[in-house]
Amino acid sequence: LDGKAPPAPCGRPQQTRSNIPVSTFDGLGLGTAVLAAVAAAGYREPTPIQRQAIPVALAGRDLLGSAQTGTGKTAAFVLPLVDVLAGGPRRARMPRALILSPTRELAQQTLENFRIYAGNSDLAACLLIGGGKMKQQVEALAGDVDVLIATPGRMLDMVERGRLLMAGVRHLVIDEADRMLDMGFIPDVERICSLLPPRRQTLMFSATMPPPIRRLAERFLRDPQEVQAAPPASPAETVEQWLLSVADERAKARALTRMLAWKAVTSAMVFSNRKRDVDGLYRTLKAAGFSAVRMQGDMAQPEREEALEAFRSGAARVLVCTDVAGRGIDIFGVSHVFCFDVPVNAEDYVHRIGRTGRAGHRGRAYMLATPEDARALQAVTRLLGRALPQADPSSWGGTPAAGEKQPAQQAAPAPEQGRKAPAAAPPARPPRRRRANGTAARPRAVDEGKPARPRAAAESEAVVAGNRPRAAGRPRRPSAAPPAPFGDHVPAFLLRQAPAAEEAG
Repeated sequence: LDGKAPPAPCGRPQQTRSNIPVSTFDGLGLGTAVLAAVAAAGYREPTPIQRQAIPVALAGRDLLGSAQTGTGKTAAFVLPLVDVLAGGPRRARMPRALILSPTRELAQQTLENFRIYAGNSDLAACLLIGGGKMKQQVEALAGDVDVLIATPGRMLDMVERGRLLMAGVRHLVIDEADRMLDMGFIPDVERICSLLPPRRQTLMFSATMPPPIRRLAERFLRDPQEVQAAPPASPAETVEQWLLSVADERAKARALTRMLAWKAVTSAMVFSNRKRDVDGLYRTLKAAGFSAVRMQGDMAQPEREEALEAFRSGAARVLVCTDVAGRGIDIFGVSHVFCFDVPVNAEDYVHRIGRTGRAGHRGRAYMLATPEDARALQAVTRLLGRALPQADPSSWGGTPAAGEKQPAQQAAPAPEQGRKAPAAAPPARPPRRRRANGTAARPRAVDEGKPARPRAAAESEAVVAGNRPRAAGRPRRPSAAPPAPFGDHVPAFLLRQAPAAEEAG
């Protein structure tokens, strides 16, 4: 603000140390208090993105980071922030650092990580997310706030209400920038950046680097150091990927319930493209006996938090969700991911399967596809650079998971013991009698329990009922609707809904 270059945070020299090989957190330049918090959390060895990003952030430089999901990006910016901000001055309603997240769940998870790593300091953080109680958030801002963790919409709302001042922000973190782009938040991010002091440190992290993200980085980052822990949008090597080709939507649902029923699936996330399909699939799985919860964008925040907590704690074994849960949510122990729908954006496939195989553990991912998904499937294979191997769920073994019933399968009726009884012969036709003109005529059957009515009376009742006797040579009208052209089988193209634009999760 005074025209002078700001000093290096905590007196550290302005140099890039991202190429220095380190095998422990001790070699990254973090302070003793932060290292003690990391050790208490049980972490011993930094991930590749942490090795590269933390020294750059401690040196005070802007950073553009790219890494696959589940590789520790959150700690890559939270750890240096805690180290730099510790012991500094604070003011009410004027945070010194701002972390922008695209979703409420990711913002909450960032807050949880901050509390872990800042456990040995007196730093205070405030969470601003949509769906939360406005009064409580206003009261939190009225106190001393060092770090503000927010979603773009709620933060701008607070600024417009005069509850938040941004003049003191010296560190900005934009997390999951490509997700911000997908959800239409880039204009909000640009407006927020225009409200911040121009002389600040900006860290931007993104799993992919499309041209709009590059342009955003060029506008708001000053001579950034770019670090890349893995090729953009590459899946983790710890995830075993399979493709299951099915004939139609009904076959897809049957295959999913069959795979979810086995003991190997201890905890599974099922992704669907549309919110209404999440609701329908959730009801189907509940009716089949699965302990399932759902999460999609139309749900109230308390409902989403309750569903996520039930899945985290193991009270629910299956989470049916949209891509609102595909980014940044860290749930330990997810054994399987099922893409019930092929994602519209190929990059979302990488983020979906990144919910399993985390922290070095192995995981499995299955994508279910019908012939109508051919184009979207080709986009995924082009992104991966290879075709997915075909899965055969009929080769699965094991027993249904404890406490859950195996979905009922339609089986053919069992044959009776011994020889099958011959079918009853049709009743014999009565003998024909000869009319006076020589033509054959069949005698009318008479119910023995009822007296035969005169012909005139029968015709009179038919006229009253609205069924006049048909004239000679007049074709008889059908008394009922003709049978369906396909019988009991309805083709898949009649059942499948027309493609629609993807709804935001």
